[in-house]
Amino acid sequence: MASPDSSRDLPNESDAPVAPRFPQEEEAALLEESNAQKSTANKFFTSSQYSQAIGEYDKALSSCPNYLEYEIAVLKSNIAACHLKLEDWKAAIESATAALDALDRLLPREKEKKADEAGKDAGVVEIEGEGAEAEEELKKLEMSDQRRDDILRIRAKALMRRAKAKSEQGGWGNLQGAEEDYKVLAQLPTLPPQDNKIVQAALRSLPPRINTAKETEMGDMMGKLKELGNGILKPFGLSTDNFKMEKDPNTGGYSMNFNQGR
Repeated sequence: MASPDSSRDLPNESDAPVAPRFPQEEEAALLEESNAQKSTANKFFTSSQYSQAIGEYDKALSSCPNYLEYEIAVLKSNIAACHLKLEDWKAAIESATAALDALDRLLPREKEKKADEAGKDAGVVEIEGEGAEAEEELKKLEMSDQRRDDILRIRAKALMRRAKAKSEQGGWGNLQGAEEDYKVLAQLPTLPPQDNKIVQAALRSLPPRINTAKETEMGDMMGKLKELGNGILKPFGLSTDNFKMEKDPNTGGYSMNFNQGR
């Protein structure tokens, strides 16, 4: 991602720190270059050339100013989509997470929730001023609403892609993470019907998969602990078979019994 020279405008010691930005004309030129590379990447994607698309999206990221979080999030989410097509689940998770992180910096989840609540309560927003001033204020509000809608739309796409990748990658932790993402998606009022069907189906199928993965990983962990314990006890002529865990049916607690003869 393109980084502006922070030495151009060094703030005074009394000023609050501000992230350096490119001059407006330079920023526009970089964004135009990035969008052209993104367009090329989109064509590669639609023609199923996913590796080439990733390469072009990476070029678009290199051209894009590093403080344009929304544009970065869109590119990262698109890269995640490519990795899903290539069944590179780990890379898809990383790219989708990077997209979500960028969007969270633009619109933190807590602010999003408060904005939703305020929108429900407020109903109509009163525009102050008259004439051209009122029109300008209305345009700003419309742009703000549109940008928020865009952020929520890309966030939903990135969540869908990360949840899919985690579900495919498997493992106790990934499956739990997929379920968490799907639960967030299930709460979105603007989720498309087709995506909502996928979400609801996933929320039905994931719990038994999570339990199976948990039992498998816990069994593997206990096996490794037993192997470690046997290595420690072997010089003393003992093994973990000399120790038996017994559950108290009344309290649910466990006690350890030692059997020398085993």
